[in-house]
Amino acid sequence: MSAEVRDETFLLARARQGDLPAFEEIVRRYQRRVYGVALRIVRSHAVADDVAQDAFLRAWQSLDRFELGRPFGPWVCRIAANLAVNHVRSPVAREDPLPEGLGETRSGRGNPLDAVLDGEAQGLLQEALATLPPEQRAVFVLRAVEDMSYAEIGEALALSPGTVMSRLFRAREKLARALGPYLGPAAKRRAGGRP
Repeated sequence: MSAEVRDETFLLARARQGDLPAFEEIVRRYQRRVYGVALRIVRSHAVADDVAQDAFLRAWQSLDRFELGRPFGPWVCRIAANLAVNHVRSPVAREDPLPEGLGETRSGRGNPLDAVLDGEAQGLLQEALATLPPEQRAVFVLRAVEDMSYAEIGEALALSPGTVMSRLFRAREKLARALGPYLGPAAKRRAGGRP
């Protein structure tokens, strides 16, 4: 067991005993990741913030059922993904596009032209993701962004592995079509289109 896992296990064990500062440290470690998962699914900063808070609250309430020694990040991200998908499926949910300029950007000092091109690429990807049905978007985000296995995604969203694969395949097809005009010839061939 690595030192990082031992440290996390120690903090979680303390949190199970009611040590709120220990759990606050866990929240600090994972809050950006959990918020990012929620944001990519619900596409609203305010709703993503609520989903992330609710995910951590549910994790806190369920710590006694969490197996110490396992990674906490994927578990709390699954909780957030479920909450986000439930929100998007709810009749009161509205999907507002992200306000201009509030998407995620890379930090660092790079070439300004590269920064503009990266921003445009992120914008195109966000627009393409917005065209996916929420169920496909959730599966795609958990696989492509969170790098979860099909089994983990199925467990997180209560889906069979076949349904996960099917939704992921359809999501990739739709994204390839939406981004086709921006892809090079090799990418188009891989996506099944003509160069």
